[in-house]
Amino acid sequence: MLGGGQANERSHPAQHRSFHPVQIPAPDAADGLLTEGLQAAAASGPGLLLTADGGRYEGELFGAIGIGAGELVFTTGMMGYQESLTDPSFAGQVLTFTYPLIGNYGIHAGASESKQVWPRGVVVRHAMHQPDHRHSIGSVGDLLCLHGVPGIQGIDTRAITRRVRELGTVLCVFGPKEHEAVLQQELEQLTSPELEDLVDLVSIDEPVVLNPQATDDLGAAKPRLGVLDCGVKYNILRHLCMHFEVVWCPPDINYATLKDTYAIDALFCSNGPGDPAHPGKATAARNTLAKAVMDDVPVMGICLGHQLMGLASGLQTYKMRYGHRGANQPVIDLQDQTVAITSQNHGFAVAHPEDGMLAAHPTGATSPEVTNLHGSDVVVRYINANDGTVEGLDVLDKPAFTVQFHPEACPGPHDAAPLFYRFRDMVNEYMGGGV
Repeated sequence: MLGGGQANERSHPAQHRSFHPVQIPAPDAADGLLTEGLQAAAASGPGLLLTADGGRYEGELFGAIGIGAGELVFTTGMMGYQESLTDPSFAGQVLTFTYPLIGNYGIHAGASESKQVWPRGVVVRHAMHQPDHRHSIGSVGDLLCLHGVPGIQGIDTRAITRRVRELGTVLCVFGPKEHEAVLQQELEQLTSPELEDLVDLVSIDEPVVLNPQATDDLGAAKPRLGVLDCGVKYNILRHLCMHFEVVWCPPDINYATLKDTYAIDALFCSNGPGDPAHPGKATAARNTLAKAVMDDVPVMGICLGHQLMGLASGLQTYKMRYGHRGANQPVIDLQDQTVAITSQNHGFAVAHPEDGMLAAHPTGATSPEVTNLHGSDVVVRYINANDGTVEGLDVLDKPAFTVQFHPEACPGPHDAAPLFYRFRDMVNEYMGGGV
C-alpha cells in the first residue's frame, strides 16, 4: 500500500487558473504486461453463461481460466474498454460490452483508471486477440489473464442487453460448457455483491499527498483538498491535482484528522461500487461529508459521492432497473436550462424529493429511511433527460454540490469538465471570505 503523506502549515493566496496534468504515483493495471509478461495460461473452448432468471447463452472462453460470477450489467461505450475494465465502480459485477468488437486498439501503458481489473467477468461479442496499434502492449485477453479475470465471447450481447433493460440486472455465472452442472450449483449459491463492503475492497488504506506544495502558474499555493477514496478513478485525481494540492484519503478517515492533521480547505468524495447505504466504509464517508457541510467546508461529490450526500441530506437511495453505464447520457441543468452529454457508471440513484424512485429495479431494493445529518436543505440541480432520475444536488446556503455523472470523462465527452472549475471557484470564494 502507498505510504502516508505529511501535513504542513500553509497559506492560501488567490489562485490563478491552470491546467497541467499530474502523474499519479500509483500502479497501473497494465504495468504487469511490461514487467512480467504473460505467466498464466489463457482460457479457451466452449463456454456457457447462465443467469438467475433461467437464461442460457453459449459462447467461447477467453481471458483467465476460471468461473466468472457476479451481477450482470452492460455498458454502451464504443471505446475506452481499458478504462472501463479498470474502473473500481465495476467491482463485483460481470461486465457486458454492447459494442460488438472489443480490443481492436489493444491495451496501452498508463491508460488504466486503477491498479487492477475490477469486474469479476467480462462478456463480449468478439474479442480482438491481435490488436493493431503501435502503442499496444497486449490484448484485452492478456490483461484479463494478468489479473485472473475470466471472459466469454461469441455471446449474443444484444439479447443480454435487451433482457437487462426490460427485466433489470440479474446475477449470473459463466465458465466451461462441460461443467454446466457446476455452474448451475454456483449460481444457486451466489449472493449479491452489494452485500459486500466493496468500498473497502477498492480504496486505499493510508493518506497520500499526491502533489505536495503544489502551486499555480503565478507561484501561489493551491488550496489543499481532501479526497475520500471510495473507488476513485485516476483521471479524477489528475483533474483535481490541476486545481488543488490533493490529499488522497481512505473513505473512513476521521474528519478531525482531515481538519487538524492535514489542514484541508475543501473535501471531495469519489465514485465507487456497491450499495451507498452499506453500513461499512461508505457510511463512514457519508458521515464525514455531513460534518464537512455542517462546518461550512466546500464539498463536491461524484457518482457514489453524490449518492452519499443524498443520504446525508435525508434522501433515500435505491437500486435502478439497469443503471446508467456509458458515455452518452444526456443530463439537463435545471438552473441554466442546458443539456450536457455525460459519461456515467452507476446502478443506484438518489430518490427525487418529489417524484420518488424513478427507473427502479423490480426488486424494489432501497435504503432505509434516513434523517438529514447536516441540517441544510438540498435542491435537485441536474436530472437525466431520458428517465428523469436525479443527476445532481446543490446544498442550499452552503458551498457544496454533487453530480451523479463523471466530469472527468475518461473515456467520454468533456461537456461537464467545467464543473471542476466551478468547484475551485467555490473554494477560492470560501477562502477569500465570500461564503
